[in-house]
Amino acid sequence: MVAKINIGSNLYGALSYNQEKVDAGLGKILGANLVFQPADGHFSVTECMNDFMQFVPGHFRTEEPVFHVSLNPHKEDVLTDEQLADIGREYMQRLGYGDQPYLIFKHEDIEREHLHIVSLRVKSDGRKVFDGKEHERSKAITIELEKEYNLHPAEGQKQGEQWELTPVDASKGNLKKQIASVIKPLASMYNFQSMGEYKAVLSLYNIHLEELKGEVKGKPYRGLLYSAMDSDGNKVGTPLKSSIFGKTVGYDGLEKRMAKSAERIKTKNLKAHTLKFVAEAKASCRSESEFRAELRKQGIPIFFRRNEDDRIYGATFIDHTTRTVLNGSRLGKEFSANVFNDMFGGKQQEAKQKMTSPVKDFYQQAENNTPDKQRGYSHSSDDSATGGIFSILMPEPGHHSEDDKPLPRRKKKKKRRYGRQM
Repeated sequence: MVAKINIGSNLYGALSYNQEKVDAGLGKILGANLVFQPADGHFSVTECMNDFMQFVPGHFRTEEPVFHVSLNPHKEDVLTDEQLADIGREYMQRLGYGDQPYLIFKHEDIEREHLHIVSLRVKSDGRKVFDGKEHERSKAITIELEKEYNLHPAEGQKQGEQWELTPVDASKGNLKKQIASVIKPLASMYNFQSMGEYKAVLSLYNIHLEELKGEVKGKPYRGLLYSAMDSDGNKVGTPLKSSIFGKTVGYDGLEKRMAKSAERIKTKNLKAHTLKFVAEAKASCRSESEFRAELRKQGIPIFFRRNEDDRIYGATFIDHTTRTVLNGSRLGKEFSANVFNDMFGGKQQEAKQKMTSPVKDFYQQAENNTPDKQRGYSHSSDDSATGGIFSILMPEPGHHSEDDKPLPRRKKKKKRRYGRQM
């Protein structure tokens, strides 16, 4: 079992992230400590915030008071909800969070069921929960739990969460390592049914995929080349063969993934979530920029393919909530490329607009667009009320927009010195 710990300053964002999974039918609440757990499994971020805020003291020094951990059993571990909840409670107790308020969520958005637990790192008396050698202690705890629950050992497991993936930055070098850290978890977590859909989600992380087909000594050959892209979408560095990354991200491995994705999309009706928001945005938006912005609020970036004449010949939607990539035609004829070309084709200026780090945009959803805000809930700017120090979304994928930069600290006034100045 692998534990991934994230700390930050935003309780609202951590709860919202988990509520999206619950609302999409891809998650549920398994347990709670000191905070209200709704009997019907549905919850309001606002109500949860109010519960948590009762335990937040008026003054404390901890800059990152939010604890958010994901516990990832091996995909072959078969556990009941009760066992998963017990594992979550045992983990929190042994790590020192047994007396803290927390919520335990189960996520089912990928084939491997896993837990997310949200808590506070500051106690009601203002002291911080002891975090000395926290990662080392966490690893020791997961090893103990593996033995007690007869789980597969974490050694050799490489499991990550979508919000931990970081777009490739060509300026940092070591492109092979950067690309590998994205494509392996991405190929296993996202649902796609064609190479075009796979290419679309790769582009969000500044990765280009090229297909090679031909014959070698009379036998058909097909291969894949991965390349990094710069901020302008141009390929940089030496293209890398898929074989150096392993079979799962080669042609055969991806075809198997596509077959599984098709079945998963059908059985879990993953298309419904994407279709709902795309249809609403299409009906209410008059321009491409407005259409993109509206869907980004829902965590659904758009990938339009255009030819030299600026005609839209492909439309793909990447739904980060359900981790599903869908060409417009899969949503219905009214969402095909031809329809969007009639709506937005020929608009050169909008065609040149680039989505700067769409992954980042997803996790920077403004509070004005949350369900609670739409129901009339407003946040106070006062740190003592709901909001305040918890107003920036977390967890963050490693990049920050200008809007996410913390407010500059108030400079201390220089003391005036009297007498002779040297």
